[in-house]
Amino acid sequence: MATATRVRQGVRPSVVPVRFLLVFLLFLLSTVAFLDRTNISIAGVALAQEYALTQIQLGWVFSAFLLGYAGFQIPAGWLAVRLGPRNILSLGVLWWGVFTALTALVPPTASHGLTMLFLVRLGLGIGESVVYPAANQIVARWVPVQERGKANGWIFAGVGAGAGLTPPILNAIIESYGWRASFWFCAVVGCIVGLIWYIVARDRPDQHPRVSDAELEHIRAGIDTSRPAARTPVPWRRIFSNRDVLALTISYFTFGYVVWIFFSWFFIYLAEVRGLNLKTSALYSMLPFIAMTVCCLLGGVINDAIVKRYGLRLGRCGLPVIALLLTAVFLVFGSIANSATVATLVLAGGAGAIYLSQSAYWSVTADFAGEHAGVVSGVMNMGCQVGGAITASLTPWIAAELGWKSAFFVAAALAVIGAVAWLLVDPTRTLEDGRLPRSAA
Repeated sequence: MATATRVRQGVRPSVVPVRFLLVFLLFLLSTVAFLDRTNISIAGVALAQEYALTQIQLGWVFSAFLLGYAGFQIPAGWLAVRLGPRNILSLGVLWWGVFTALTALVPPTASHGLTMLFLVRLGLGIGESVVYPAANQIVARWVPVQERGKANGWIFAGVGAGAGLTPPILNAIIESYGWRASFWFCAVVGCIVGLIWYIVARDRPDQHPRVSDAELEHIRAGIDTSRPAARTPVPWRRIFSNRDVLALTISYFTFGYVVWIFFSWFFIYLAEVRGLNLKTSALYSMLPFIAMTVCCLLGGVINDAIVKRYGLRLGRCGLPVIALLLTAVFLVFGSIANSATVATLVLAGGAGAIYLSQSAYWSVTADFAGEHAGVVSGVMNMGCQVGGAITASLTPWIAAELGWKSAFFVAAALAVIGAVAWLLVDPTRTLEDGRLPRSAA
């Protein structure tokens, strides 16, 4: 502590609270991450034609990213604790920038082009796996409990912003310069934001030269400082046997299954099933992601407001239950609408509804997992990405065999299961020993 204090002496505090600045940078990183992972869905039509891929094979390429992403969630969470979220995020951005660029370098004449695309996207998923476990470690260390809903709302608003910006920006680049140029663009943008993150961020508030004494005291007052700040062994058995972790992982699996229909297939669904042209599809496919962004921010505000008034249990758990049930309703009615415009609007409503719950998943893991938030959120997020990997390949199969209505009905049923799983979560106990968190006592 003495070293950190000496570093801060004589340095003018930041005009904007540093924790807000870090959350905004995490929003930008989240935006870039989803720009990089969803660009292939916009380039998918041209890419499939060039490599002579069927929709099923294209689904395998989509799933490759999610397999790498899901498989490395737990190691990513562990690395966020051991190496620190600042370093691991910086390395991750550099890694995924390289693999984004490599996607554009796979030769279409290669005899194993599909395999090469699969491996490159797998590598991209491994690189991006560090984003949210590391971000949650920052939230657990920097953001007081009463501000975590809004903080995570901003961080995950980057999901909708990145996915929403993907269609118009990349469609314009693809039309002018070809689909490969879109991957080069994404790689460069990612590296720039990653460099800014490394320069600005620090792992803990007392290490940052711009954190004022007032902000440091505010952060400490809203975080359970009775937990040890030093590195402690990860309680793997306790994590994997914890009912809350299991319920959150199941629920986030259903979340991932639903949202990756929008990330992977919605653009293609509008173009090939609803009969919209490329430009109209790009415009309409923005709507779910605009809804995600708005509702993610709104969900964070509502989350914190309910926590402040009614406590952690209702604040963290009540909103996602309602949000997931609403999602199921929107998916059913959107899929059976006759009008392409009505279907797009209603399905976009479903995408927005499910993102009302997003900040709750990550806030609750920071609440009860403390210093192990990166690992616990990595376990939970692994469930989400497994769900996404399954939907990336299973959805086109269901659509081909039973129709797109059935594909959306399956997603709606899973959303209901996700809502039920939240009823088993109790955020008022810590992972360590079942004590009440400081803010809930």
